[in-house]
Amino acid sequence: MKVCSFGKKEAAFMAFFVQTVLRTIKTRGRGKLEYFFDCLQTQGEIFMHPRTIAASSMMAAFLILATIHPAPAHFGAVIPSDDIVTQADDNTLKVEVKFIHPMEMQYMEMAGPKAFGVLHNGRKTDLRNTLAPAKGKSPDQDQAVTFWTTDYQIRRPGDHTFYVEPTPYWEPAEDLFIVHYTKVCVNAFGLEQGWDQPVGLETEIIPFTRPYGLWTGNLFTGQVRVKGAPVPFAEVEIEYLNESPGNTHVVVPPADPYVTQVVKADENGMFSYAMPKAGWWGFSALNKADWTLTRDGLEKDVEIGAVFWVYTRDMK
Repeated sequence: MKVCSFGKKEAAFMAFFVQTVLRTIKTRGRGKLEYFFDCLQTQGEIFMHPRTIAASSMMAAFLILATIHPAPAHFGAVIPSDDIVTQADDNTLKVEVKFIHPMEMQYMEMAGPKAFGVLHNGRKTDLRNTLAPAKGKSPDQDQAVTFWTTDYQIRRPGDHTFYVEPTPYWEPAEDLFIVHYTKVCVNAFGLEQGWDQPVGLETEIIPFTRPYGLWTGNLFTGQVRVKGAPVPFAEVEIEYLNESPGNTHVVVPPADPYVTQVVKADENGMFSYAMPKAGWWGFSALNKADWTLTRDGLEKDVEIGAVFWVYTRDMK
Protein backbone atom coordinates (compact mmCIF):
# COMPACT_ATOMS: atom_id res chain seq x y z
CA MET A 1 0.00 0.00 0.00
CA LYS A 2 1.27 3.42 -0.94
CA VAL A 3 1.31 5.89 1.94
CA CYS A 4 0.65 9.53 1.12
CA SER A 5 3.25 11.85 2.60
CA PHE A 6 3.41 15.63 2.88
CA GLY A 7 6.33 17.94 2.98
CA LYS A 8 6.43 20.85 5.43
CA LYS A 9 4.88 23.26 2.95
CA GLU A 10 1.96 20.92 2.11
CA ALA A 11 1.35 20.08 5.78
CA ALA A 12 1.29 23.77 6.67
CA PHE A 13 -1.22 24.42 3.91
CA MET A 14 -3.49 21.55 4.99
CA ALA A 15 -3.55 22.86 8.56
CA PHE A 16 -4.37 26.35 7.29
CA PHE A 17 -6.99 24.94 4.90
CA VAL A 18 -8.84 23.00 7.62
CA GLN A 19 -8.80 25.99 9.98
CA THR A 20 -10.17 28.24 7.25
CA VAL A 21 -13.03 25.84 6.49
CA LEU A 22 -13.95 25.59 10.17
CA ARG A 23 -13.88 29.38 10.63
CA THR A 24 -15.97 29.83 7.51
CA ILE A 25 -18.64 27.39 8.70
CA LYS A 26 -19.00 29.46 11.87
CA THR A 27 -19.59 32.74 10.04
CA ARG A 28 -23.05 34.13 9.29
CA GLY A 29 -25.00 32.63 6.41
CA ARG A 30 -24.53 35.52 4.00
CA GLY A 31 -21.03 35.67 2.51
CA LYS A 32 -19.63 32.32 3.65
CA LEU A 33 -18.09 31.47 0.30
CA GLU A 34 -16.81 35.03 -0.25
CA TYR A 35 -15.08 34.88 3.14
CA PHE A 36 -13.59 31.45 2.41
CA PHE A 37 -12.16 32.27 -1.01
CA ASP A 38 -10.84 35.61 0.17
CA CYS A 39 -8.90 33.86 2.95
CA LEU A 40 -7.61 31.23 0.58
CA GLN A 41 -6.50 33.68 -2.08
CA THR A 42 -4.73 36.01 0.34
CA GLN A 43 -3.08 33.36 2.51
CA GLY A 44 -3.21 29.98 0.84
CA GLU A 45 -1.22 30.97 -2.22
CA ILE A 46 1.92 31.20 -0.18
CA PHE A 47 1.80 27.45 0.46
CA MET A 48 0.77 25.66 -2.72
CA HIS A 49 0.21 25.89 -6.44
CA PRO A 50 -3.06 27.63 -7.45
CA ARG A 51 -4.35 24.47 -9.18
CA THR A 52 -4.06 22.54 -5.92
CA ILE A 53 -5.83 25.34 -4.08
CA ALA A 54 -8.63 25.30 -6.67
CA ALA A 55 -9.20 21.58 -6.26
CA SER A 56 -9.27 21.86 -2.49
CA SER A 57 -11.59 24.83 -2.73
CA MET A 58 -14.17 22.86 -4.70
CA MET A 59 -14.34 20.20 -1.98
CA ALA A 60 -14.63 22.81 0.77
CA ALA A 61 -17.33 24.72 -1.10
CA PHE A 62 -19.66 21.73 -0.98
CA LEU A 63 -19.08 21.40 2.77
CA ILE A 64 -19.70 25.09 3.40
CA LEU A 65 -22.83 25.23 1.24
CA ALA A 66 -24.27 22.29 3.15
CA THR A 67 -23.98 24.23 6.40
CA ILE A 68 -25.31 27.60 5.24
CA HIS A 69 -28.23 28.80 7.34
CA PRO A 70 -28.87 32.27 8.80
CA ALA A 71 -27.36 32.77 12.25
CA PRO A 72 -29.89 33.99 14.83
CA ALA A 73 -29.84 37.76 15.07
CA HIS A 74 -28.57 39.23 18.33
CA PHE A 75 -30.60 42.07 19.82
CA GLY A 76 -29.93 44.26 22.80
CA ALA A 77 -33.25 44.76 24.58
CA VAL A 78 -34.61 47.34 27.03
CA ILE A 79 -38.19 46.29 27.76
CA PRO A 80 -40.35 48.33 30.17
CA SER A 81 -43.55 47.01 31.75
CA ASP A 82 -45.51 49.66 29.79
CA ASP A 83 -44.87 52.13 27.00
CA ILE A 84 -47.44 54.70 28.22
CA VAL A 85 -48.03 55.73 31.85
CA THR A 86 -51.25 57.61 32.60
CA GLN A 87 -52.50 59.31 35.74
CA ALA A 88 -54.58 56.21 36.48
CA ASP A 89 -51.60 53.83 36.20
CA ASP A 90 -49.03 52.66 38.70
CA ASN A 91 -46.17 55.06 38.00
CA THR A 92 -43.46 52.49 38.82
CA LEU A 93 -42.04 50.82 35.74
CA LYS A 94 -40.25 47.49 35.79
CA VAL A 95 -37.49 47.63 33.18
CA GLU A 96 -35.63 44.57 31.89
CA VAL A 97 -32.26 44.82 30.11
CA LYS A 98 -31.32 41.75 28.07
CA PHE A 99 -29.21 40.38 25.23
CA ILE A 100 -31.43 37.99 23.29
CA HIS A 101 -32.66 36.34 20.12
CA PRO A 102 -36.18 37.85 20.28
CA MET A 103 -38.12 35.50 18.03
CA GLU A 104 -36.43 32.34 19.34
CA MET A 105 -36.72 33.61 22.96
CA GLN A 106 -33.10 32.63 23.59
CA TYR A 107 -30.98 34.53 26.11
CA MET A 108 -27.26 35.30 26.02
CA GLU A 109 -25.25 35.85 29.19
CA MET A 110 -25.10 39.60 29.80
CA ALA A 111 -22.43 41.23 31.94
CA GLY A 112 -23.26 44.36 33.88
CA PRO A 113 -23.75 47.25 31.42
CA LYS A 114 -21.15 50.00 31.06
CA ALA A 115 -23.95 52.58 31.07
CA PHE A 116 -27.69 52.59 31.72
CA GLY A 117 -29.89 55.61 32.18
CA VAL A 118 -32.89 57.65 31.13
CA LEU A 119 -33.15 60.84 29.09
CA HIS A 120 -35.99 63.17 30.14
CA ASN A 121 -36.49 66.82 29.25
CA GLY A 122 -32.98 66.98 27.79
CA ARG A 123 -31.32 65.65 30.94
CA LYS A 124 -29.70 62.26 31.45
CA THR A 125 -30.02 60.37 34.74
CA ASP A 126 -27.56 57.57 35.50
CA LEU A 127 -29.46 54.44 36.61
CA ARG A 128 -26.67 51.89 36.34
CA ASN A 129 -26.40 51.37 40.10
CA THR A 130 -30.11 50.53 40.33
CA LEU A 131 -29.77 47.40 38.17
CA ALA A 132 -30.10 43.99 39.79
CA PRO A 133 -29.20 40.65 38.16
CA ALA A 134 -31.87 38.12 37.24
CA LYS A 135 -31.92 34.81 35.39
CA GLY A 136 -33.80 33.80 32.27
CA LYS A 137 -33.81 31.23 29.46
CA SER A 138 -35.89 29.96 26.59
CA PRO A 139 -37.78 26.65 26.81
CA ASP A 140 -35.06 24.96 24.75
CA GLN A 141 -32.09 26.32 26.72
CA ASP A 142 -30.57 24.05 29.37
CA GLN A 143 -29.30 26.74 31.70
CA ALA A 144 -30.59 30.16 32.73
CA VAL A 145 -28.30 33.12 32.07
CA THR A 146 -28.01 36.63 33.45
CA PHE A 147 -30.03 39.65 32.47
CA TRP A 148 -30.74 42.85 34.45
CA THR A 149 -33.79 44.53 35.96
CA THR A 150 -34.70 47.72 37.76
CA ASP A 151 -37.77 49.55 39.04
CA TYR A 152 -38.09 53.18 38.00
CA GLN A 153 -40.66 55.58 39.42
CA ILE A 154 -41.90 58.17 36.94
CA ARG A 155 -42.60 61.48 38.67
CA ARG A 156 -42.83 64.02 35.84
CA PRO A 157 -44.76 64.21 32.57
CA GLY A 158 -43.04 63.84 29.24
CA ASP A 159 -41.13 61.26 27.27
CA HIS A 160 -38.56 59.09 29.04
CA THR A 161 -35.98 57.41 26.79
CA PHE A 162 -34.21 54.55 28.55
CA TYR A 163 -30.87 53.58 27.05
CA VAL A 164 -28.06 51.08 27.62
CA GLU A 165 -24.46 50.70 26.54
CA PRO A 166 -23.53 47.09 27.29
CA THR A 167 -20.18 45.61 28.15
CA PRO A 168 -18.76 44.25 24.86
CA TYR A 169 -19.94 40.68 24.21
CA TRP A 170 -17.44 38.28 22.66
CA GLU A 171 -19.00 36.18 19.90
CA PRO A 172 -16.56 33.37 19.02
CA ALA A 173 -18.65 32.16 16.08
CA GLU A 174 -18.11 35.52 14.36
CA ASP A 175 -14.66 36.24 15.80
CA LEU A 176 -15.69 39.72 16.96
CA PHE A 177 -17.11 41.75 19.82
CA ILE A 178 -20.72 42.99 19.84
CA VAL A 179 -21.92 46.24 21.40
CA HIS A 180 -25.61 47.07 20.96
CA TYR A 181 -26.61 50.59 22.02
CA THR A 182 -30.29 50.11 22.82
CA LYS A 183 -33.18 52.50 23.47
CA VAL A 184 -36.90 52.52 24.26
CA CYS A 185 -39.23 55.48 24.88
CA VAL A 186 -41.99 55.62 27.52
CA ASN A 187 -44.55 58.43 27.54
CA ALA A 188 -45.80 59.78 30.87
CA PHE A 189 -48.90 61.69 31.92
CA GLY A 190 -49.91 62.94 28.47
CA LEU A 191 -47.00 65.26 27.62
CA GLU A 192 -45.69 64.10 24.25
CA GLN A 193 -42.34 65.81 24.20
CA GLY A 194 -38.81 64.51 23.76
CA TRP A 195 -39.31 61.23 21.89
CA ASP A 196 -37.21 62.34 18.90
CA GLN A 197 -34.24 63.65 20.91
CA PRO A 198 -30.87 61.90 20.33
CA VAL A 199 -29.26 60.42 23.43
CA GLY A 200 -25.74 60.93 22.09
CA LEU A 201 -24.74 57.27 21.79
CA GLU A 202 -22.05 56.17 19.34
CA THR A 203 -24.77 54.78 17.13
CA GLU A 204 -28.52 55.10 17.53
CA ILE A 205 -31.84 55.02 15.72
CA ILE A 206 -33.70 58.33 15.82
CA PRO A 207 -37.47 57.76 15.58
CA PHE A 208 -39.35 59.77 12.97
CA THR A 209 -42.59 58.10 14.01
CA ARG A 210 -43.75 58.79 17.56
CA PRO A 211 -42.60 55.51 19.17
CA TYR A 212 -45.61 54.87 21.41
CA GLY A 213 -49.38 54.75 20.98
CA LEU A 214 -48.92 52.52 17.93
CA TRP A 215 -51.58 50.25 16.51
CA THR A 216 -50.78 46.92 14.88
CA GLY A 217 -50.04 47.64 11.24
CA ASN A 218 -48.72 51.15 11.86
CA LEU A 219 -45.60 52.17 9.96
CA PHE A 220 -42.52 52.87 12.07
CA THR A 221 -39.93 55.16 10.47
CA GLY A 222 -36.48 55.87 11.86
CA GLN A 223 -33.05 57.14 10.89
CA VAL A 224 -29.80 55.23 11.49
CA ARG A 225 -26.93 57.36 12.75
CA VAL A 226 -23.31 56.70 13.69
CA LYS A 227 -21.55 59.46 15.65
CA GLY A 228 -24.47 61.75 14.87
CA ALA A 229 -24.31 61.33 11.09
CA PRO A 230 -26.87 59.44 8.96
CA VAL A 231 -25.74 56.06 7.61
CA PRO A 232 -26.67 55.77 3.90
CA PHE A 233 -28.25 52.47 2.85
CA ALA A 234 -27.90 50.92 6.30
CA GLU A 235 -29.33 47.43 6.66
CA VAL A 236 -31.91 47.19 9.45
CA GLU A 237 -32.90 43.87 11.04
CA ILE A 238 -36.34 43.59 12.64
CA GLU A 239 -37.67 40.93 15.00
CA TYR A 240 -40.77 40.29 17.04
CA LEU A 241 -40.36 39.57 20.75
CA ASN A 242 -42.15 36.27 21.26
CA GLU A 243 -42.07 36.92 25.02
CA SER A 244 -44.26 40.01 24.58
CA PRO A 245 -46.85 40.38 27.38
CA GLY A 246 -50.25 39.21 26.24
CA ASN A 247 -48.87 37.13 23.37
CA THR A 248 -50.97 33.98 23.75
CA HIS A 249 -49.77 32.40 20.50
CA VAL A 250 -46.01 32.02 20.16
CA VAL A 251 -44.98 32.70 16.57
CA VAL A 252 -43.42 29.65 14.92
CA PRO A 253 -41.67 30.82 11.74
CA PRO A 254 -42.30 28.52 8.74
CA ALA A 255 -38.77 29.14 7.43
CA ASP A 256 -35.59 30.95 8.53
CA PRO A 257 -36.21 34.18 6.56
CA TYR A 258 -39.37 34.78 8.63
CA VAL A 259 -37.37 35.03 11.86
CA THR A 260 -35.58 38.28 11.03
CA GLN A 261 -37.09 40.83 8.67
CA VAL A 262 -34.61 43.02 6.77
CA VAL A 263 -35.07 46.46 5.22
CA LYS A 264 -32.58 48.84 3.63
CA ALA A 265 -32.39 52.50 4.55
CA ASP A 266 -32.24 55.16 1.86
CA GLU A 267 -29.36 57.53 1.15
CA ASN A 268 -30.29 59.54 4.27
CA GLY A 269 -30.35 56.52 6.58
CA MET A 270 -34.17 56.53 6.69
CA PHE A 271 -36.14 53.27 6.87
CA SER A 272 -39.73 52.18 7.50
CA TYR A 273 -41.51 48.98 8.50
CA ALA A 274 -45.17 48.12 9.23
CA MET A 275 -45.55 45.81 12.26
CA PRO A 276 -48.08 43.02 11.62
CA LYS A 277 -48.62 41.72 15.18
CA ALA A 278 -49.29 43.22 18.60
CA GLY A 279 -46.34 43.24 21.01
CA TRP A 280 -42.76 44.45 21.18
CA TRP A 281 -40.72 44.93 17.99
CA GLY A 282 -36.96 45.47 17.86
CA PHE A 283 -35.13 47.40 15.12
CA SER A 284 -31.38 46.85 14.86
CA ALA A 285 -28.90 48.54 12.50
CA LEU A 286 -25.42 47.01 12.58
CA ASN A 287 -22.17 48.66 11.58
CA LYS A 288 -18.45 48.03 12.03
CA ALA A 289 -16.80 50.24 14.64
CA ASP A 290 -13.74 52.29 13.67
CA TRP A 291 -12.00 50.91 16.76
CA THR A 292 -11.01 47.43 17.90
CA LEU A 293 -10.72 45.49 21.14
CA THR A 294 -8.01 43.06 22.18
CA ARG A 295 -8.62 39.37 22.89
CA ASP A 296 -5.83 36.89 23.59
CA GLY A 297 -3.32 39.46 22.43
CA LEU A 298 -5.01 40.01 19.05
CA GLU A 299 -6.98 43.01 17.79
CA LYS A 300 -10.60 42.08 17.06
CA ASP A 301 -13.34 43.91 15.16
CA VAL A 302 -16.33 45.34 16.99
CA GLU A 303 -19.90 45.24 15.69
CA ILE A 304 -21.85 48.26 16.94
CA GLY A 305 -25.62 48.06 16.81
CA ALA A 306 -28.23 50.80 17.05
CA VAL A 307 -31.35 49.17 18.52
CA PHE A 308 -34.79 50.68 19.17
CA TRP A 309 -37.89 48.98 20.61
CA VAL A 310 -41.54 49.89 20.05
CA TYR A 311 -44.82 48.37 21.22
CA THR A 312 -48.00 47.88 19.18
CA ARG A 313 -51.57 47.09 20.23
CA ASP A 314 -54.47 45.56 18.32
CA MET A 315 -57.30 47.94 17.52
CA LYS A 316 -60.45 46.59 19.20
